[in-house]
Amino acid sequence: MQNNDYVPIAALNQYSYCPHRFWRMFCAGEFVDNQYTIEGTNIHERIHTLGEGNREDVWQVRAVWLKSEKYKLIGKSDLIESENGEFFPVEYKRGKKGKWDNDELQVCAQALCLEEMTGKNINTGYIYSAESHRRQIVEISTDLRNQAIATISDVLKLWEAGIIPLAIYSPRCRGCSLFSQCLPLANQRVNKYREEV
Repeated sequence: MQNNDYVPIAALNQYSYCPHRFWRMFCAGEFVDNQYTIEGTNIHERIHTLGEGNREDVWQVRAVWLKSEKYKLIGKSDLIESENGEFFPVEYKRGKKGKWDNDELQVCAQALCLEEMTGKNINTGYIYSAESHRRQIVEISTDLRNQAIATISDVLKLWEAGIIPLAIYSPRCRGCSLFSQCLPLANQRVNKYREEV
């Protein structure tokens, strides 16, 4: 990675979910579809049609490119809403509320970009679940901002170092489309075998 490159907003989500998955997707260019990724792609194809309109008193615009020079972030929003002079990023996800905080980081990264682009403070964002048709509020707190900024730093360090993070098995692996590529359980077995020998 060169110094003038930008970190894709989605990379923060993937890195927070699993550094090894992030490396495979963003460094090695590997990606394998499964049921969950196909469903997610279908949702994003429908919502990533550039357009704007009003829903009652809320102005909405879809598929806007977001960028931050300060944080070296870039990415496409699913939906940006504006009401009473305030802006809110809305990230669409295929399933129910996730068990992990990686989606909140992605919304926070969008808020960081929006703040720089609009000059306004963004205190709230949303995650919209296509399965439940409900929104989960994301408070853009100081802690979440600090976590997002630290994750950006971690992503940049990993990119620059070029070192592959270990594949470590966890409950997150169960739904991962790259499970058969990284074989996290094989690493555990090899390490156990070495210890026994």
